[in-house]
Amino acid sequence: MRILITGAAGFIGFHVSKSLLDRGHEVTGVDNLNDYYDVRLKLARLEQLTARNGFRFIKQDIADRTAMPELFSEERPERVVHLAAQAGVRHAFDHPHDYIDANIVGFMNILEGCRRSEVQHLVFASTSAVYGANTSMPFSVHQNVEHPVSLYGATKKANELMAHSYAHLFKLPVTGLRFFTVYGPWGRPDMSLFLFTKKILADEPIDVFNYGDHLRDFTYIDDAVEGVVRTLDSIPKPDPRWDGKAPDPASSSAPYRIFNVGNSGPVSLLHFIECIENALGKTADKTMLPLQPGDVQRTFADIDELTKAVGFKPSTSIEEGIQKFVSWYRHYYNI
Repeated sequence: MRILITGAAGFIGFHVSKSLLDRGHEVTGVDNLNDYYDVRLKLARLEQLTARNGFRFIKQDIADRTAMPELFSEERPERVVHLAAQAGVRHAFDHPHDYIDANIVGFMNILEGCRRSEVQHLVFASTSAVYGANTSMPFSVHQNVEHPVSLYGATKKANELMAHSYAHLFKLPVTGLRFFTVYGPWGRPDMSLFLFTKKILADEPIDVFNYGDHLRDFTYIDDAVEGVVRTLDSIPKPDPRWDGKAPDPASSSAPYRIFNVGNSGPVSLLHFIECIENALGKTADKTMLPLQPGDVQRTFADIDELTKAVGFKPSTSIEEGIQKFVSWYRHYYNI
């Protein structure tokens, strides 16, 4: 198939692109290569992809209202995996418009492109951040998510609503994936695993927020990718059991589904750090700090619906995943 992947030079986009190329698909990757984090890492990922047969890269901003319709018209993708976004929580404190441009305007352009090109299936990245102030664990796709505590989470909730409207109005099959703290080789430098590893190796103290009282449902990248690929192959249909008198947020009378993609096994932040220390053979100097604005204390994914729909359950342990990341990090940075 011809598959368009946005954010192809990003962490998840890079790995999804590789997986789909391995399966023999033609992949067009789109990325604006912005400088939110080290562009050299994005270029290194892209170098691997452009060396593969079946991959074509287009440098473009998805928020470009003129260029995006032209891209869809020229590429005519059969399916789309939308992973481009402005991520992060604290970046929004000083750069809120980045989130509106990329996550709202950009997503609008993706929806219109899919609609006009009659794309068979759009899979897009949502996030566990949509659960916001919810404290009922595990987080279920059947829960309402009306109280985001970050602008990032709010824009992703908006994406889910926008996607449903297009599924309803234009019968566009859409699946949203709420990713839970994806980590692994080639990961983002702004995320805790990358930051902690870098600082521990440099004998610098690491900032441990909420005094270490965090639980995170860390999801290894290979598991996240498998979730993407399997849902891409599973085109949603209207749910005949859906009832407007008792609406289920996870499905619809339109061809629309939402799934959690998580390991379904929360790990304490202090154990997470311990695993990094074990993999590095070094002890971290910890600076204990209070909870940061926009952060949530705990995440825990209920993945029953994902398992029922596509027959997959992530299984990589945190110990195995961190060891693989550290091995990659040492090799990539020659440490």
